[in-house]
Amino acid sequence: MKTIINTNFGKNLAIAIFSMLSISVFAQEEEETSKFSFSGSVDAYYRANLTAPNDEDAIAPGSSFANLPGFSLGMANLVAAYEGEKVGFVADLVFGPRGTDAVFASPMYSMTGDIINQLYVYWNVSDAVTLTFGNFNTFLGYEVISPVANFNYSTSYLFSYGPFSHTGLKADFDLGSDWSAMLAVMNPTDLTEFNPTGDYAVGAQLGYSGQFLNFVYSQSSYEIDFTGGFDLSEDFFLGINAAHFSADDNAGSFSGVALYPQYAVSETFSLGLRGEYFMAGDFFGSEITGVGADDSGDGSVLALTLTGSATIGDLILKPEIRLDSSSEDSFIDNDLAPTKSLASVLFAAIYSF
Repeated sequence: MKTIINTNFGKNLAIAIFSMLSISVFAQEEEETSKFSFSGSVDAYYRANLTAPNDEDAIAPGSSFANLPGFSLGMANLVAAYEGEKVGFVADLVFGPRGTDAVFASPMYSMTGDIINQLYVYWNVSDAVTLTFGNFNTFLGYEVISPVANFNYSTSYLFSYGPFSHTGLKADFDLGSDWSAMLAVMNPTDLTEFNPTGDYAVGAQLGYSGQFLNFVYSQSSYEIDFTGGFDLSEDFFLGINAAHFSADDNAGSFSGVALYPQYAVSETFSLGLRGEYFMAGDFFGSEITGVGADDSGDGSVLALTLTGSATIGDLILKPEIRLDSSSEDSFIDNDLAPTKSLASVLFAAIYSF
């Protein structure tokens, strides 16, 4: 009897130890798994012209994305990430018209169906230094590719004519007292899959308390950009973006400024206005379509975009009205006559997870 009791005790003890070990291993696995995250968004929209046709003669503002007529697709964005204590990665994939535009239809590998928006690894060398290697979205500008992070659904000319993404190595520095800096060596602008030229671009950023001065030099061209914003009150925010681009050998230039006043009407609804003035000239030897280019390729546009943003759980609804007014006859009216202005409306639905 004693032997049986001891045997049962031994079995129970072994089971208890095994259970504790299993729980410990499971907890460790769960802790490790929790470092992985999966997020993304899907979006669709409806766009129509008020002062121009909406049939086969339909035109749109000369900025990126949200330019298709009628009921149209944005993109599906899937982001897998791992965040370790020192190292991690981000794999950001895009599908749909907005995604295709964002990666320029992957010009080097378009036949393979390349859909990479971002793909990079990083190393937190210390509390003050992080190294990032791979393909990452640009650090210039107020707006981004993902519609979740933009207040306005349609995008600005400044965003559209600046770079979307870079591939290379960058180092971010936390300088303390709200100061930060970044230095980067990258492929030439928009060559995100590999480098076929042997040339390289350099980038730099200086930041203070949410205000950033950015610089990129690439292939005998440079762009300087300021991006920032201020909380003027608890409910009122003002965003700012200003940039200038210039290329050697009269290959083209652009300059512009955009203001983004946004007011929170309630916890679930906000109103925002983007007011932008944009000038461009003989951009790489071709006229600038949609920004008022004259016979010499120079032109300007004033674009006003009023957007409402209503939040229902993880769903965001954005009604929008936009007016583009150019220095030359860049658009057409309902009679197909040339005109300097275009008014359009848009309604977008964005779900993020």
